[in-house]
Amino acid sequence: MLKKITLVTVSAVAALAMNSASININNEDLELSANLDIGQFNENVEPETMFFGARYLDADNSDRGNNNPLFEVNFLRQKEIPRTSLSIGLGVKLNYTKDYRTLPLGIDVTYRLPSTTVIPISVHANVYYAPKVLSFDNASKYFENRVECDIELIDNGHIIVGYRNIRTDYDDARGDFIYNESGYVGFKFEF
Repeated sequence: MLKKITLVTVSAVAALAMNSASININNEDLELSANLDIGQFNENVEPETMFFGARYLDADNSDRGNNNPLFEVNFLRQKEIPRTSLSIGLGVKLNYTKDYRTLPLGIDVTYRLPSTTVIPISVHANVYYAPKVLSFDNASKYFENRVECDIELIDNGHIIVGYRNIRTDYDDARGDFIYNESGYVGFKFEF
């Protein structure tokens, strides 16, 4: 029995290698996300280039009549530009709330600042957009952008300071709706 438990534990640790989990908060919002580096499981794909993830965002929109959490499943393929500190990625997401579903396409950019300091710092930005043909239920389009500063204080432990803007345009009387527009702080852990 002990051998089985050890084998399962070792397998779980191996499966969690090169993955990340993060939590972002402010006074009104909670965001949880996790990413799995699926490139590590395929010999034909470089590690840290292909990611599958999930996100949960509970944003306080009670003043605007929509207090539904946002659920997301995402896929990102990225590549580091040779001889630079820049990585560029293309991604797709499936977003779900009680009122709408969208399938936005987007671009992710990460720039690692030159290593002149002891603490590694990166700047990350992304933009995702779903026009009417990729917006379902009550949504007529979806737009999301985000900017983050990532500071790796300890090995595989990051502090994040960021800003996000998520907007959904509805077909009904709500029209242009800002789902969330806020700054946040958080932690990200890599395994």
